[in-house]
Amino acid sequence: MKSGPSPAPTSSAPAVPSPVSSASPMPTVSGDFGSKATITVPQGQPSGQFVVSTVTEGEGANVGKGDWVTVNYTATNWTTGKSIPSSYDAGAKPQLYQAGNGQLVPAFDQSVLGKKSGSRLLVVAPPSAGFGSNGNQQLGVGKDDTVVFVLDIMQVVPQDAVVSGTMTQPAANQPQVKDNGKAAPTITIPANTPAPTDLQTNVLIKGDGKPVQSGQSLVLQYTGVLWSNGQQFDSSWNHGGAQVLQIGTGSVIQGWDKGLVGQPVGSRVELVIPPALGYGSQAQNGIPANSTLVFVIDILEAV
Repeated sequence: MKSGPSPAPTSSAPAVPSPVSSASPMPTVSGDFGSKATITVPQGQPSGQFVVSTVTEGEGANVGKGDWVTVNYTATNWTTGKSIPSSYDAGAKPQLYQAGNGQLVPAFDQSVLGKKSGSRLLVVAPPSAGFGSNGNQQLGVGKDDTVVFVLDIMQVVPQDAVVSGTMTQPAANQPQVKDNGKAAPTITIPANTPAPTDLQTNVLIKGDGKPVQSGQSLVLQYTGVLWSNGQQFDSSWNHGGAQVLQIGTGSVIQGWDKGLVGQPVGSRVELVIPPALGYGSQAQNGIPANSTLVFVIDILEAV
């Protein structure tokens, strides 16, 4: 969400203080996890400390550094008393980011580390833990303003996550897939079989989540091989684990957009993609021109 708390402070920002669990005075929070919070700011000036307080503790997995987290938020500028746009507002989306990797302001980036999925956090962020010495003019946050966030940790996906469930093999004339647990699955191309000329979509494990919609960002594990020789040309396991890609908007090859939209979250899908829906006549990073591509993709989350 471009209007949200995305930019991390610049290198000229003051050092981020270590968070404390409480300070005086403290804002109060009402409302239930998973819905927009009501934040009441007390009289008096904020303490200047970076506060991360657990309002309600969830029962899910702890957030580790590098995990993909989905966080809904409500926010208020303590200094001005004005509300800041929330992910619960109409048309807004949660933040999806890797915890502890510096992608967002420290109030988001660091506050969730070690917390459980399903938790609601109250975060008091002085400029050093918020938008730095420049503030954020778009959000109405000045350089000296303290911001109060309520963060709802909706989902946690570790980098080594994979889809679970009993796998069904596709037809004999389709590539066969061997599950390797936390490692990339093995894809075997059928011998003496010509490559199909149209998109083949084989659901190996059907998830029980909501169908993927165009425009969503997906947390995915994937591995891809060439139909011609079975050689692997790309795999998320080779560069850090689960990745986030936007689907249905042309930011990935057409075979992915056509094959993944509508699939339930939690599914493992095999896509056999002809050149016209892949990279066509253009060679691409070890993929020869006019290649038929085979992917096995785990859909771990959609936001």
